[in-house]
Amino acid sequence: MTDSTFQVDLTNCDSEPIHILGTIQPFGFLLALTPEWLIARVSANAADYLGRQPEALLGKPLTDLLEPDAIHSIRNRMTLLRGEDAVERLFGLRLTSDGPRYDVAIHMTEGMIVLEAEPAPELPEGDPTGTIRAMMTRLDQAEQIEAFFREGARQVRALTGFDRVMVYKFDHTGSGEVVAEAARSGIGSFLGLHYPASDIPAQARALYIRNIFRVIADVGATPVPVLPALDNRGRPLDLSLAVQRSVSPIHIEYLTNMGVGASLSISIVVDGKLWGLFACHHYSPRLPPLERRAVCELFGQMFAMKLESRERLATAEYLRGARDVSDRLLGSVASNAAVLEDADLLAETIGSAIASDGIGVCIDGKLTLAGLTPPIESFRKLVRTLNAQGAKGIISSSRIAEIDPSAVDYAETAAGMLAIPISRIPRDYVILFRQEIVQTVRWGGDPTKPVSYGPNGPRLTPRKSFEAWSELVRGSSQPFSTAELRVAETLRTTLIEVVLRMSHEAHAERQLANERQQLLIAELNHRVRNILSLIRGLIRQSDSSGSIDDYVADIDGRIQALARAHNQITSENWGIASLRTLITTESAAYLGDSAGRVAMRGPEVGLSPQGFSTIALVIHELITNSAKYGGLSNSGRVEVDWRLDDDNDLLLDWREIGGPVVQAPTRQGFGTTIIRRSIPFDLGGRADVHYSPAGFNAHFCIPSKHVVPATAEHAAASEAALAMQTKDIADHGKPLNGKTVLLVEDSLIIAMDAEDILLQLGAKRVISAATVRNAIEEIDREKPEMAILDVNLGDQTSLPIAEHLLAAGTPFIFATGYGEQVGMSDLLAQIAVVQKPYSAESIATALQALPGKPVDT
Repeated sequence: MTDSTFQVDLTNCDSEPIHILGTIQPFGFLLALTPEWLIARVSANAADYLGRQPEALLGKPLTDLLEPDAIHSIRNRMTLLRGEDAVERLFGLRLTSDGPRYDVAIHMTEGMIVLEAEPAPELPEGDPTGTIRAMMTRLDQAEQIEAFFREGARQVRALTGFDRVMVYKFDHTGSGEVVAEAARSGIGSFLGLHYPASDIPAQARALYIRNIFRVIADVGATPVPVLPALDNRGRPLDLSLAVQRSVSPIHIEYLTNMGVGASLSISIVVDGKLWGLFACHHYSPRLPPLERRAVCELFGQMFAMKLESRERLATAEYLRGARDVSDRLLGSVASNAAVLEDADLLAETIGSAIASDGIGVCIDGKLTLAGLTPPIESFRKLVRTLNAQGAKGIISSSRIAEIDPSAVDYAETAAGMLAIPISRIPRDYVILFRQEIVQTVRWGGDPTKPVSYGPNGPRLTPRKSFEAWSELVRGSSQPFSTAELRVAETLRTTLIEVVLRMSHEAHAERQLANERQQLLIAELNHRVRNILSLIRGLIRQSDSSGSIDDYVADIDGRIQALARAHNQITSENWGIASLRTLITTESAAYLGDSAGRVAMRGPEVGLSPQGFSTIALVIHELITNSAKYGGLSNSGRVEVDWRLDDDNDLLLDWREIGGPVVQAPTRQGFGTTIIRRSIPFDLGGRADVHYSPAGFNAHFCIPSKHVVPATAEHAAASEAALAMQTKDIADHGKPLNGKTVLLVEDSLIIAMDAEDILLQLGAKRVISAATVRNAIEEIDREKPEMAILDVNLGDQTSLPIAEHLLAAGTPFIFATGYGEQVGMSDLLAQIAVVQKPYSAESIATALQALPGKPVDT
């Protein structure tokens, strides 16, 4: 049986080939052309419009039928076709010298050129651009989403003149609801009615995405055949994109039962998916002109774009709040694993991101419940059912009974769930529950559509009554939204990492670790937030009036100064750090071999971490300004003297000598602000700045609470740190000269930065991989000469890659942001570890520690 003889019955109505019915609607005619512009197919009514019988046209060149100007216009318009589903239109085109004007639609299908023509209106439609602009303005003025839908329906009705225009929205099951309506008075309302998913078969939904506009001008019209019905390969013409495509007998019967004489639909496609439709009904035949229909199609596309924008803004706002919840949860669980055993506290935390009525937690077989939940034994059975399914991600259902039939026993209390797996085997879960929502659904007729004998044989005859048919829906909850599922996935990632680290540890060890983590997380949170706030301030306050390169260089220099200060503080175990080392390090970083032009005199003194970070920025700005405008910009020099007064306050003098004539700046930039205000504001000290013509000089007083006289031990440690930092800054060279390096890193931005650093260090080529599988495939494809492995790769670690490299004899180093204790086996414990963020200095230093120096150090 060929597609042209397809018979619709009870078993196959969802497979009806509605795109190849072989007929068109009679409000126009159709020509299908070969690539050589020969007429291969023609609608049977061609004689009504062109005065020539279809048989006389087949095989003829189009030039024998149409005016040269018309063919020229059609060829030009075809050049605008973009994409396989594109349709172009021409309005008011005269096809023959003495014939009327036609509106023409053009598209391509299976190598054929399809022309569809219909009589053009005598009067123009007006200004379509102005019409659309005014319509968009009215949409933008609708603040609430309900008003937005309602305004959309009103605008489409104004454009089309149809008796009824509905905004029809699909839910997660495929069923639809009329969420807005604009209709003439006296015909009743369909607002709020629901229609089952079976009302729109799968093949129709697919066409709604490909061809977003569909018109049925006259439900009672007799279809016109396309001749010949089959080509020389026995195939009918694909009319998926045809404006005049005829209508399925099932759909004709459906519309007839509703008393509809004409219909029109505009697809609302959001994020590539069929969100809904503008469904238009008229109770007598009606055909808006092609130009007006094109305006409707454009309006539908712009409506969908604005709807998508609104939904994304709402989702983004929700996700911003949810990320804060995730951060709080991570901090709570990471600092105290017992949080997972406190269902009430967990429900309160997660509930601020994902609404729920109850929560159940299963960890290592221990169950805890809070709020509206199943009984404890039913919850245990539900966990076993979920484990039996073997799902790897979150599981969401608005009707638990579809997963576990016994859930009907407690559906009134907990009808829907969102299960978040938080371990591997055996599976542990955090399960959110939602209570039953008892609602009355008003269907447009009986949604069961009982089997009967209709005009087209025994099948699912469309409903013959469209009075509201009410159904009491029970056993279901409010579905979890897409945004909520995304938040749940984030929470899953957060929780699973913590639970994996918790597992197989003794209670005493876990308790001790939790106490330590509580202190560390609190301190880390405080310091990280301060650092982020400081960096944000540097970025916002830095002068952006110059070039982008200067702006980037200024920010980079300030952040690098902070990084160097942080490294020196941490090298002293977050204790005091040397002022002399600070000045020498900053001089070497900026001046290189000319760092000796900064002369220092004063006793060895140490600074507290807070004082050190503040003064590091001040010294950085002093050296930067001097190198740009002052004593270090030519052959001059800088003298830095410091001493302790009777109150043990640190007095520091900065003098620039031999530079150009100094003039006070006309405006105070961010660097000058740091020099003048940082020490008074952050440390409670004093800063005096003088722009003497002979040279800039400044005097600073740092209160004694930030100053510690350094011991001989501190001085020796500072000298060692100074030697290492100076070497790192100046001497790392090209240790990877000509090498191929494998970089395993699961963050794209961090990977891109690391790639640049590795190329800077002389690597010939960097191969990047984000997962264990990809990395091993790259190693097997092309053995690298060196590798850097990020220890933590989301829900994996890079340890299998390390073992693979060991077997291959390839040297490598680890990278981590978790500190040096990364849980290595004895075999891997001796591998060098680079602390994130990556820098050329830290990587070069780690390369020097590789056994046998496999790289060119």
